[in-house]
Amino acid sequence: MHFTTLLPALALLTSTDAAETLLGAYIFHRHGDRTPKSLPPTNLTSLGYSQVYSSGQYYRSRYLTSSSKIYGLNTDLGLYPPVGENEGVQILANGSAVQAPMNGFQIIPVNTVSTGTGSEDNGWLQDASGCENAKLSSNRFFTSSEYQNLLASAKGFYEQLVPVVNGTFAASDVTFKNAYVVYDLINVAEIHNSSIPSSNILTNPTLFQTRTLADVHEWGLAYNASDNMRAALYMQLAGEILQYLNSTITSGSKSSSANKLGIQFGAYATFFSFFGLADLPAANPDFMGIPGYASSMVFELFTDAAVPSGGFPAVSDLQVRFLFHNGTASNSSEPVAYPLFGGNDTAISWADFANGLGKFAIASTQDWCTKCGNTTGTCAAYAPASPTPTPASQSGSGHHGISAAVGGVIGAMVTLAVILGAAAIAMLLSGLRLVSKKRLASPGSPGSEAIAAGKASGG
Repeated sequence: MHFTTLLPALALLTSTDAAETLLGAYIFHRHGDRTPKSLPPTNLTSLGYSQVYSSGQYYRSRYLTSSSKIYGLNTDLGLYPPVGENEGVQILANGSAVQAPMNGFQIIPVNTVSTGTGSEDNGWLQDASGCENAKLSSNRFFTSSEYQNLLASAKGFYEQLVPVVNGTFAASDVTFKNAYVVYDLINVAEIHNSSIPSSNILTNPTLFQTRTLADVHEWGLAYNASDNMRAALYMQLAGEILQYLNSTITSGSKSSSANKLGIQFGAYATFFSFFGLADLPAANPDFMGIPGYASSMVFELFTDAAVPSGGFPAVSDLQVRFLFHNGTASNSSEPVAYPLFGGNDTAISWADFANGLGKFAIASTQDWCTKCGNTTGTCAAYAPASPTPTPASQSGSGHHGISAAVGGVIGAMVTLAVILGAAAIAMLLSGLRLVSKKRLASPGSPGSEAIAAGKASGG
């Protein structure tokens, strides 16, 4: 996803001006550079760590220390920095004081779940989503005329790539059917390998075509305008975003530790699902391309109205802005605002935003079970009294549902388990350690591997 040609009206980042107050934000972030899917286990590389960390530094600056910082977000306790000798003291029952080590560093709770484990090792992430109707919908892409035509027309193109990838793939597997994993292997090699077999084949036009075919392949699996269930990954995320930002609104005037900044990590498939459902290709056709490593999309809640002292603006005065950055964000390459839902404005009212996401958001475990067609395990409680067997109900693993928006920072890491957990912490602030916690009462998030949670404004 290159985003080299932006609409003139959107070419400049919509920055907060003097009359604007930023009240909260929700970030969905892709992991950084990694090893290829075709050679599991997939691991984040040093470059990947660096990409995510650099992006984290940018967002920390944007939301904690810049002139557009989030209103009420505690710069001393937010995002888990060391809190110093005074704040890092705990008084025990016997009256003695215990000082936290390393200048009062804070412990970040991390909840690990089994659902979606190893998802980044799958060629297609939908395989680990657990949503049976989503998988059935994606599989229908393989019977579409678009897929069949490309499978036939691209046959000769992929045959010429066999000498490049035959150390990993059998010649019979080098087809449009495996467009993404073939592209992925070549892309990783282009980044990391000093030499590539038959590299003379990989001319710039060939590399571009390999990427373009992968884009088409993955878009077809992630989104279909006539079948929204194919975008179930984002339907769940949409519900989490609404829940989180709504909690920012409802608790914003009651507590200085209200939810201010939510951060979630995931894979490119969720980006694609969102791009389709939010009609972003209408703003820029490049949204139909795979987002690069460490890409991020942000939903900012803000107001142009005056903020009452010790209070919160009226809901009617709230607006939401969507921003996206392809690849690692930085002060020299910042996110850009785009209009949602096929509109023209880069800022819309909270009511319009909530209505737009609400049309397809999965907001509860029951909703997830019903839409996905899962009827066993956790979903058994919501199954019809006498269910008619279907492919979805017969094969559903069942132990799935949407995750709770625990604490102030949500970090649902779809990929790379512990390694991405470390990367998430690096994104927030370096020098911290992880504490494993049991999964909270709500069901595990489909396609998720870990959740980092904590109060973004109060520690």
